[in-house]
Amino acid sequence: MADIMFAGIGGQGVLTAGKVLIQIAAENGKNVSWTSEYSAEMRGGIALCRVVVSDEEIGSPYPDTLDVLVCMNEDAYNTYIDQVAEGGKVIINSSLFSDRKYPEHVEVIGVDAMGISADLHNARGANLVMMGAMISATRMMDKQQFSDTLKDYFDHKGIPSEENVQCFEAGYEKAGKIG
Repeated sequence: MADIMFAGIGGQGVLTAGKVLIQIAAENGKNVSWTSEYSAEMRGGIALCRVVVSDEEIGSPYPDTLDVLVCMNEDAYNTYIDQVAEGGKVIINSSLFSDRKYPEHVEVIGVDAMGISADLHNARGANLVMMGAMISATRMMDKQQFSDTLKDYFDHKGIPSEENVQCFEAGYEKAGKIG
């Protein structure tokens, strides 16, 4: 089981990332739950979603601690780092983080989500770069299986999928441990 939080600000695709993850996980036989919190602002306010992915029945969508924290910005990190369990993983959008020390009880993985998505001409794809980094760090699902299902997800919505899949795959490949 994995208790995951995607956190950032409105407009960064945090809620969408969680929805994509639960749909792909469910289509691949996992049990899932998704809850969200956000402020009233359409863009710029706090946004987060909690996702639970499990092979077994899920007892609660609100875990006591997180196995994985995905931070789109430094404020999200500062707010939620204390909720990460010992040995947990923290995925950071290194584009928006200053140099700092990280706690020793977690593994921190960084990826330049903004730079990668810009290089791929998909400015709205930073959340998918982060998703790739998270799947790489956790190995919760097979990369190719996730990539294929991600393509199907966007094709079904009538959204061009190639750029989105490229963002996911680049995040998977370019994520690296910090510290």
